[in-house]
Amino acid sequence: MSAERLEKNKTLDLRKKHIGPSCKIFFSHDPIKIIRAKGQYMYDEKGQQYLDCINNVAHVGHCHPDVVKAGAQQMEILNTNSRFLHDNLVLYAQRLQDTLPDKLSVCYFVNSGSEANDLALRLAWQYTGHKDIITLDNAYHGHVSSLIDISPYKFQHASDAELNQSVHVAPSPDVYRGKYRADHPDPATAYADEVKDIIHGVHGKGGKIAAFIAESLQSCGGQVIPPPGYFQQVAEHVRKAGGIFIADEVQVGFGRVGSHFWAFQLQGEDFVPDIVTMGKPIGNGHPMSCVVTTREVAEAFMSSGMEYFNTFGGNPVSCAIGMAVLDVIEKEDLQGNALRVGRHLTRLLEKQKEKHPLVGDIRGRGLFSGVELVKDRLKLTPATAEAQEVISRLKEQYILLSADGPHRNVLKFKPPMCFSTEDADMVVEKIDQILTELEEALGMKLHNTSNVENESIKRKLPTDEHGHQCHSGLAHSRVSTQGVPQRTKRLKT
Repeated sequence: MSAERLEKNKTLDLRKKHIGPSCKIFFSHDPIKIIRAKGQYMYDEKGQQYLDCINNVAHVGHCHPDVVKAGAQQMEILNTNSRFLHDNLVLYAQRLQDTLPDKLSVCYFVNSGSEANDLALRLAWQYTGHKDIITLDNAYHGHVSSLIDISPYKFQHASDAELNQSVHVAPSPDVYRGKYRADHPDPATAYADEVKDIIHGVHGKGGKIAAFIAESLQSCGGQVIPPPGYFQQVAEHVRKAGGIFIADEVQVGFGRVGSHFWAFQLQGEDFVPDIVTMGKPIGNGHPMSCVVTTREVAEAFMSSGMEYFNTFGGNPVSCAIGMAVLDVIEKEDLQGNALRVGRHLTRLLEKQKEKHPLVGDIRGRGLFSGVELVKDRLKLTPATAEAQEVISRLKEQYILLSADGPHRNVLKFKPPMCFSTEDADMVVEKIDQILTELEEALGMKLHNTSNVENESIKRKLPTDEHGHQCHSGLAHSRVSTQGVPQRTKRLKT
């Protein structure tokens, strides 16, 4: 049965009329109308199938029958205010805590990643009695006012933005493009020392640190993987200053990194945050999220005398769905799949780096990968328009991928966890073809990775999938696909 009620143009017209103009849509120059989805695939109003490499929300696969069934069955029985006693709440909290270090034992259920991070800040402020927050450059933690203040990814693009004087921005621990790179003898310590210097500066002005907050792996910042040992050293500096460490797992938790259930565990078994926030994958698209913290932090929050309640957070339906998601991850070994397919994808992408001068860096863990495109590997000139061209060309071949990072030149892989080796083969084969055509048009060769542009190609600059214009040398019209060599051999797993 078709889920389409309106013609696509009518849907678009009504969206423009009734939806806020700042609410951007993917591929705004030619948006896709998606009416149903299953597993790692989405379908438009014409029945065309798209491979979804974007949706880390549909964590165990779009419309997973076990998750749908769990929510529907509980909804038929009861859904009510979470201030009533109900087994689902405590059983799910117990299941969730079993995946975490013992120290992290107290849950607060809320409805979105933004709400979780906002509550985490309240916990930190109350527990420490301090106000100052340290965040990372290019970070994004949510859309509410308190989080825009700590999200440089957002406020640095606002023309009239004023930095909250209690917020301090540390360099992103990016060892490819950042201040300290892979050739540095100890980038973890160097980046952690930047945080220590910020703390000293805050103290010098009479301030006190409440918390350091970071995504365990930066997503909007460009799929940045912190060097091992960085979080441990940062936590030591922050705790010595009387603050606490908040790990934002909204994008990367629940087994996505493959080797571990939580991405902060990549830093080592000796690293335990004081607060962990969760969202997106926790409900496979159902609006739910969670803050998990220590007993000490929770008791300090209670000592304020202000009662905390959340009308919908932790309701019986949400918790039933959350338990079903955990069941599917375990039953279908999706964490193991993320590890296996992620390694296969990385091997394929590394081959592309050997072949294509536009590929500057491959990075990621499990099914969280990034391909940074550059026009010069020495100067690291961002290939922003080229990245958007890849995204647009993939869409034409029914593959949905996005690009992000401060220069919007990082191709981001964060698909549903049922993504397969065959899916990876197909996507990388298409990327290979597209990069070959772009490099031929630009006159780029692997032994000469400087920006040599073909003067015969003068094109209108494309927009990215969010509708932003790309200020770089390549535009949106197409290069002929005739005569492009095909990849005929695939790597074996």
